[in-house]
Amino acid sequence: QVQLVESGGGLVQAGGSLRLSCIASGRTFSSNAMGWFRQAPGKEREFVAGTSGSGGTTYYADSVKGRFTISRDNAQNTVYLQMNSLKPENTAVYYCAASSTPYMPAPVVAGYAYWGQGTQVTVSS
Repeated sequence: QVQLVESGGGLVQAGGSLRLSCIASGRTFSSNAMGWFRQAPGKEREFVAGTSGSGGTTYYADSVKGRFTISRDNAQNTVYLQMNSLKPENTAVYYCAASSTPYMPAPVVAGYAYWGQGTQVTVSS
C-alpha cells in the first residue's frame, strides 16, 4: 500500500505560479512511478504529468508542456509539480498518483494504483 498526501494548492492569478507537493509513505518510493492528474468540475480526470521511479523519464500532457515541470526527490519521498504561467482553464482539483511499478505507465487513470485526496488549484482571470 502507498499513502499519498498532496499540498500546495490555492488561489492564484492568471500568469502566476504554484508548486504542488505530494509526500508518499508505505513503500520504497523509487519503486513507484508517479503522476499528477487533474479534474475540473463536470469533466473527467485527466493526466497532467508523470515521472518514472528514478526520475529519469518524464512525460507531459500537450496542454502543459513548457509550463509545468514534474520532479521527485526520492530521499524525501516527495514528488512535485511546478506550475508556471497558469491559466484559468487550469482550475481543477489536482491529484497525486502512484503506479505499482517504477516504469512509466500509460498516461491514464487506470495506469495508477494509488491516489491522494487531491488539492484545489484555482486560477483567477
